[in-house]
Amino acid sequence: MTGLSPESDAALEPVRSALRAAAEQQAAALRGLASRQTETLLAAARTEAAAILAAATKEGEDAARSEALLRSARARRQAHELVLAQRSSLRLELHRLVREAAAGLTSDPRYPELVTRLTEQCRQLLGTGAGVSESPAGGVVAEAGPRRLDLSLPVLAELTLDSMPAARELWTH
Repeated sequence: MTGLSPESDAALEPVRSALRAAAEQQAAALRGLASRQTETLLAAARTEAAAILAAATKEGEDAARSEALLRSARARRQAHELVLAQRSSLRLELHRLVREAAAGLTSDPRYPELVTRLTEQCRQLLGTGAGVSESPAGGVVAEAGPRRLDLSLPVLAELTLDSMPAARELWTH
């Protein structure tokens, strides 16, 4: 998944597991919320489309059909845009929550051990002469000449979230 050595991959597994568990819980909650909100939006759009159709029928058969189709398409488009906007908002909220959860790992008693393992990983990938510094956001960032490796907690959290099928389901359905 990351191009890391098996030892590094294994060393990072507790972080991934914690991030994955938190993200899956948040994704399940957000998925339920998104589903309920989507149904509400679609019901409102259907109601509006039915009202548009009834009003158009009164104005005359030919003109009504044309107008109803136009309004119905507009209502469907608006409902779809609302659904997409809501999904985008939920996606951004999930990413924010995952980054916050990752930032909270710095207060975990195992955090120094994690920094040590991440530092070792940087030196394995970039060489022993790589300059490694702790990221203000948690985790580490390393540089060796023009090469840079970012193993900060926000980056690791985003990579973990992006690799989770359950999180992707929120914006693909």
